[in-house]
Amino acid sequence: MSKMQQWLQGDPADIYFEYRIRKDRPGLLGDVASLLGMLGFNILQLGGVSETGRGFLLRTERPESVDLLRSMVALLEDIELTALRRPSLRDRVAVRHGKFIERSDTETRTYRFVRDELGILVDFLGELLKRPGRQVIGMRGQPRVGKTESIVAASVYANKRWTFVSSTLLKQTIIRELRREQLESNELVYIIDGAVSTLRGDERHLMLVDEVLRLPAPVVIEHPDIFVKHSHFGWQLFDLLIELRRDPDEAIQYEVYEQEAARWHEE
Repeated sequence: MSKMQQWLQGDPADIYFEYRIRKDRPGLLGDVASLLGMLGFNILQLGGVSETGRGFLLRTERPESVDLLRSMVALLEDIELTALRRPSLRDRVAVRHGKFIERSDTETRTYRFVRDELGILVDFLGELLKRPGRQVIGMRGQPRVGKTESIVAASVYANKRWTFVSSTLLKQTIIRELRREQLESNELVYIIDGAVSTLRGDERHLMLVDEVLRLPAPVVIEHPDIFVKHSHFGWQLFDLLIELRRDPDEAIQYEVYEQEAARWHEE
């Protein structure tokens, strides 16, 4: 019995199936759908995930069907199997939006977006925020690229309220105390501007940041590089990182931002 079959034993299970089109022809999608139906798969969702690829979210109660599908696709000349696995959140979002979320070449837990993909970003982050328990997400990006707005929109998507521990959205915000119900809620997303907190926060504020980061709740930290550079926290704090750019070639630079922040004390 394969590992996939072992995992599938019991309740119906979701499978992510993806193929690349070698030779496009009329009726190809119908033939693939017929094959899936013959093997007992229910097609929950399908979509193009690239110019030459299609992704399917499937469900099956028959573990042996997965290996059969793998074997039968290998015999087909028109398509090439590129994925057959348990679906990740990235897979589900790719099928839903018809586009894969880009990952960093050097950091596997870093996901990249541009402003044209804000809808995908909100969907992806919102699904993450739905998950129960503690998770810390870092959000990189230049000022006024849409980081905070995306976090707020994702919180709404996840049907959760949000609270700013520190922010520059409307005006510079530094919170030194939260009400007990704000620290005990299971329906809150905590938003921290890593630059504001570490470069301008006083002792009371930093104690609150420490307390928030111990909560079993989602926390999103903007400017995580500055946060790590100027605090006692390391990169192991973060479960994953998100980068948001105006265009794919935009550099995320912090020198100018840190220089501006240094002048905050002079105001």
